[in-house]
Amino acid sequence: MISIDPKSITTAVLQGYLQGSVGPRPIAFASTIDENGNPNLSPFSFFNVFSANPPILVFSPARRVRDNSVKHTLINCEATREVVINVVNFDMVQQTSLASTEYADGVNEFLKSGFTPIPSDLVKPLRVKESPVQFECKVTQIIPLGTEGGAGNLILCEVIKLHIDEAILDEKGAIDQHKIDLVSRLGGNWYSRSNQGLFEVPKPLSTLGIGVDAIPEHIKKSSIFNGNDFGKLGNIEALPTIEEVSIFVKQNFSIKAVLSSDDKKNVHVEAKKYLDENDVLSAWKVLLAKK
Repeated sequence: MISIDPKSITTAVLQGYLQGSVGPRPIAFASTIDENGNPNLSPFSFFNVFSANPPILVFSPARRVRDNSVKHTLINCEATREVVINVVNFDMVQQTSLASTEYADGVNEFLKSGFTPIPSDLVKPLRVKESPVQFECKVTQIIPLGTEGGAGNLILCEVIKLHIDEAILDEKGAIDQHKIDLVSRLGGNWYSRSNQGLFEVPKPLSTLGIGVDAIPEHIKKSSIFNGNDFGKLGNIEALPTIEEVSIFVKQNFSIKAVLSSDDKKNVHVEAKKYLDENDVLSAWKVLLAKK
């Protein structure tokens, strides 16, 4: 066994040890607005429930390790003292990961991630329609834990209204843990699905995904793809070039038969196969090859 003084290693290495060993951690998909009413949406895995009477949730947007900057969620909570915490299940995990991308101030993560914003009843931040449980909250206290990169900021929230999708309830009206199908964070790219186990969600750390809003409408309206597929398609840094698509088609004879079909559904089915194998670039090449 190795023994480590936290002060003897870099914050990034220490954070890796902490996140790799303390888990699985639930995910707070926090919706906030700034002082001008602009929405923001971002996931946080430093999160849990700490009281039922009053109902208190706590999550922590940490200062960025690389440059000690703070996140928009923290700034918005300080300014408006309101937040909606949406829980994350497996059906929305890829889009949630996309929303965690460091888009510039003013970029609407609802559009980029492809989630549906719906009004809250008691607070101004919007809810995520696709989330099976949504908590409208008032921020009661913010506790900074330090001033350097990696330092957390505990945001204590009192739940003033919750919304639950009836589809996740059992015959007694309680939440069915199989139906809600929650996911949680571990270290690195690893997630855990509550009823099935580990899986990975690769996410670019230094690049920006094109976003679900950049996907053509005929693809977004397809019955073949689900939210996780859209999250994968939107999480690519740049679309393949015409030359790359042409080379791909020439090297894959089976694709030519699919592309010759008048039914775009066949093309979408072929692209879906690549998405299921996490080969997003090839999926895009199939989609872009069809004129």
